[in-house]
Amino acid sequence: MNPFPMVWADIRALRWTALAIVTLVALAVAIGVAIGAQERALRRSSAAAAEDFDLLIGAPGSQTQLVMSSIYLQPDAIPLIDGRLLNTLAKDERVAAVAPIAFGDISRGYVIVGTTADLVSRWGRLKPSEGRFFAGEGEAVLGADVSYKLGETIEPSHGVLGHAAKPGQVDEEEAGHRHEGHGYVAVGRLPRLGSPWDRAILVPVENVWEVHGLGNGHASEEAGIGLPFDGQKIPGVPAIVVKPRSVAGAYQLRAQYRQGGTMAFFPAEVLVTLYRALGDVRDVLVVASVLNAVLILAAVLLLLVAVAGLRRRRYAVLRALGAPRAYVLLVVWLGMALLIGAGCLSGLAVGAVFTRAVSGLVEAQTGLRLAFSLESREMLQVLLLFAIGSVVSLLPALMSYRAPVVAGLRE
Repeated sequence: MNPFPMVWADIRALRWTALAIVTLVALAVAIGVAIGAQERALRRSSAAAAEDFDLLIGAPGSQTQLVMSSIYLQPDAIPLIDGRLLNTLAKDERVAAVAPIAFGDISRGYVIVGTTADLVSRWGRLKPSEGRFFAGEGEAVLGADVSYKLGETIEPSHGVLGHAAKPGQVDEEEAGHRHEGHGYVAVGRLPRLGSPWDRAILVPVENVWEVHGLGNGHASEEAGIGLPFDGQKIPGVPAIVVKPRSVAGAYQLRAQYRQGGTMAFFPAEVLVTLYRALGDVRDVLVVASVLNAVLILAAVLLLLVAVAGLRRRRYAVLRALGAPRAYVLLVVWLGMALLIGAGCLSGLAVGAVFTRAVSGLVEAQTGLRLAFSLESREMLQVLLLFAIGSVVSLLPALMSYRAPVVAGLRE
């Protein structure tokens, strides 16, 4: 006998109860999927944003603060290091490339970063998606999400510590701290990087120095831009990015510049610490989601038992008409298992939607583009929940299997 017509009839008769079961299971699955996928996406995106920053050198202080300011462009007050170190590093045989990072200004809420063309092109790896990279003072390269168009003039304003500017908008704080008489012309745009640098405006570091009355680091105006800096005074910078020629050279440079008024470190060192803390938070959330799933399964079990009780007379009539006990057990179990399976599939969809929504909030806040993906870990969690739910469904099915026919007909 085909059990599916009876299964479908049961589900239609108890549609609101069935919907409640599917919703509860979907909620349990969605929470577990969202926690795992969101944490993994955050790790991957933050690691990808730091890939081109092999070694960071800055003034002694917080490594985490320097990483957040120089790589993830979170505004903060960073002490400066001697700009002459740029020339010293450029002449070092262990160094393949070096670039300064100077910040502190904004325009339309976008961070203005002073650096060299080497870092803009990520050491020659990137090509502009529009226009070209800057080749002289007064030119700017736009991040992929910057709303300026090529050829427009960009007016810088001095950033205010503690003021969170909204990208793409000019507020009163920005308008009140504008650097009058200074501006940049947008000449190119970077391809999308999926990092906070998509919201940055990149200009020659010489311009950032000049805007703040520090000179341009060169002996004459005709010296061009970039290394070497040959001025009598080379202004300081918050951070220096170093691309070593070898792994051994990287560790030697790291050890050398951890003394003498500077600190040097690999950004990966800081990320590992952050990931460890993130992992601890994830573990707590996973435990909470497991407890939540247990409670939801308990609620589902009570619903299933109640549903089996409501359908007892129906199943007794089937038995009286000659249906075997095994058929009744199969009808009850299949109906419950299908509802749990539908909840698992719905939970995957809800978890994906929820994760994308949270990713959008994180991207709006940090600029990190989080890519959602379902992997074997989430699929195994869903399969495990479905397996446990299917086993739990056997309880009301066995109750219907063992129920006396006469008692069911009398109800």
